[in-house]
Amino acid sequence: MGIFWDLYQQSQLEEQRGKSESLEDRVELLEEELTKTRELLYKTLHVLEEHVNIDIDGDGEKG
Repeated sequence: MGIFWDLYQQSQLEEQRGKSESLEDRVELLEEELTKTRELLYKTLHVLEEHVNIDIDGDGEKG
């Protein structure tokens, strides 16, 4: 009975390891998406400031 319990526990550990790896992958993808979103927001803000000729983000520059 002990060997089956050890195999079961090992199986559970491997399953948890797989879940955490996939979670780490998902977090990495989310961080990449956030970076891309911030870059797009910055570019959009830059174009908008140039178009309306107003300093929207308060950085002292228009555009």
